[in-house]
Amino acid sequence: MNAPNLDPDGPYHARIRKRILLRSWLDHRLGLTHALKVLLDEPIPGGARWAYIFGSGLLFLFLSQLLTGIFLALYYVPSSDHAHTTVAYIVKVVSGGAFLRSFHAYGASAIIVLLVLHIGQTVVYGSYKGRREILWISGCLLFGLMIGMSFTGYLLPWDMKAFFATTVGTNIVGETPVLGGFIKQLMRGGPEMGTLTLSRFFVAHVILLPGALLLLIGSHLFLFRKAGPAGPVEAHPVDPALPTQRFFPRQALMDMALGVVLVAAIAIFATLVPAELGPKADPGDTHFLPRPEWYFLPMFQWLKYWPGAKAIVGTMIIPSLVGGLFVALPFLDRSLERRPLRRPFVLGAFALVFGGLVFLGIQGVHDDQRDPAVAAQLARQKQDMEAFMKTPFQPDPPPDLAYHAPGDVKLLSIRAAHGKEIFEGQSCDTCHGQEGRGAAAPALHGVVRRIPLETIEAMLRNPPGRMRQGGMEPVKVPDQDLKDLIEYLASLG
Repeated sequence: MNAPNLDPDGPYHARIRKRILLRSWLDHRLGLTHALKVLLDEPIPGGARWAYIFGSGLLFLFLSQLLTGIFLALYYVPSSDHAHTTVAYIVKVVSGGAFLRSFHAYGASAIIVLLVLHIGQTVVYGSYKGRREILWISGCLLFGLMIGMSFTGYLLPWDMKAFFATTVGTNIVGETPVLGGFIKQLMRGGPEMGTLTLSRFFVAHVILLPGALLLLIGSHLFLFRKAGPAGPVEAHPVDPALPTQRFFPRQALMDMALGVVLVAAIAIFATLVPAELGPKADPGDTHFLPRPEWYFLPMFQWLKYWPGAKAIVGTMIIPSLVGGLFVALPFLDRSLERRPLRRPFVLGAFALVFGGLVFLGIQGVHDDQRDPAVAAQLARQKQDMEAFMKTPFQPDPPPDLAYHAPGDVKLLSIRAAHGKEIFEGQSCDTCHGQEGRGAAAPALHGVVRRIPLETIEAMLRNPPGRMRQGGMEPVKVPDQDLKDLIEYLASLG
């Protein structure tokens, strides 16, 4: 009695033949076999090593950030009115939402750690030598874009910590000579932080920077394959005359092992220590002390040493000089020597910069703990954050329906309609809310009944001290436009 799978004309062998034909058909059109051969048969001088896993780990983390970011974006609304509420909804209501957001947040920190390890391994091994100048520059650009991803994503929860830390960050950018004010206003979408700031950061975080990163990662991988692996430190940087080993299977398994460890570690942190969310941003709170995420803390501490007119030195000149030397490293260190002990100047400079950053971060934490008033305020902020995390989710209050009741609707005059355009064009709605209902700044309904028109006009032209402290800027428009703006305020009731 013949078994069915041994019959060459049976259904089993027929399915096998169909699969072979389908694979052959796809291979002829897509070149899958050749692509896999190019990908997996990469020769590694000196064989696979654990020191080479950081690049693959960064690629894995970037892809995981894209995936978790897509799921978070399904619920997120980038506006100052609803951003914080949607993040609170993700954390407190969505099934698995707190874990997903925590995984995304800790993934960002893991990328910074792996970036530092990858850069450190490249410098110590001298892997930037030997026709790898463009490869090194592309890596530096990737580092800058990753920092940009962290900075733009930090604002999106729109809680107190995110708002004030980003305010400090954009103020630092504003210290740049000549173009600082323009760049600051471009980032914020106006003179103050508001919905336009949030929407611009959101677009940069989910579209512009990821797109640039994908293009640059592809270019970086192409340049790496073009130059080839540098191999161990004893290998020649141009022609490493060492026995080679294919990328698959040993190095591929090492890279996969790192991926498993990263997922497990981030998942454990996300489960045991969920990322916290503080109360909604209140621009009028003058007591809140902004503190950035740990990887920005060294720069935050560094800026304390450059007050007043010296700020330009600390914020621009010295960082630009250090960054420029770092990018130009392959052009400055032209020797073919790669062994670390024979490159004391380069490794010493790298250790000095890295050690300085670690020192600044530790010093920043120490300064906060040493000042009783600062420590007490930070402790209160921590308690407020913990208290908010424990409270049940509260949706946004419904709009003031009475204001929109059909019997109350008024047709704006031509002047008031023009005034409304000025109100929105000057970004007044960023602080005072749509139609002057109030947001970060007080509501404007009934303001013409409380304050004489002449006084309102004078306050708009030259805001008094208290209004300036709250962020109010002079309204610089022609006289007729200002009268139309006041006409619109009068129409608000």
